[in-house]
Amino acid sequence: MNPSEPQLSYPHDTGSNAEDAALIRRMCDADETALGALYDRWMRSLYSLVMHLLKDADEAEDVVEETFWQAWRKASAYEPSRGAVSTWLLTIGRRKALDRIRAKRRRKEEPFGQDRPFADLRSAEPDPSENAEGFELRRHVLAALKELPAEQREVLELGYFSGLSQTEIADATGQPLGTVKTRMRLGMQKLREPLSMHRQGPE
Repeated sequence: MNPSEPQLSYPHDTGSNAEDAALIRRMCDADETALGALYDRWMRSLYSLVMHLLKDADEAEDVVEETFWQAWRKASAYEPSRGAVSTWLLTIGRRKALDRIRAKRRRKEEPFGQDRPFADLRSAEPDPSENAEGFELRRHVLAALKELPAEQREVLELGYFSGLSQTEIADATGQPLGTVKTRMRLGMQKLREPLSMHRQGPE
């Protein structure tokens, strides 16, 4: 291990891990509230780790979101015999942070949909000086929003049209912050295609 990297101290509370494992099982059954609960339990520890590595609050917040998004998608991959849920989460986060450090040298532009998930959507908002291209992008975004499940569409619209932060959306809807983040991530994944196709343009 690189001596400059933090020495990780993972919790070994059997009772706590049993609760975490129960949340993972519920996540395997697509229970979003379980992910919200897991987020609330481990977000601070994960953020502390990746912030130590990245030295950038925005980047660290993005890695935290990506880590819980992967935990949601890959919940069935968790193997209790290989360690605690906290170890699994922190290992995912550490790997993503290190990948980001390596990729940052090669990246020439910001990646899509990071800690400001509506930046690309707001860029679709036309102004009087815009040409038809901007209106076309907005049309694709609005059409894609209509195809989302209601709970995902709700949080994206609150962020896109009302300009609310994730915390404000959680307050407005009465949902746990982790649940709001999950629904945003799921929705934004489905909006990638129309936005990326617009930016690439015709071959």
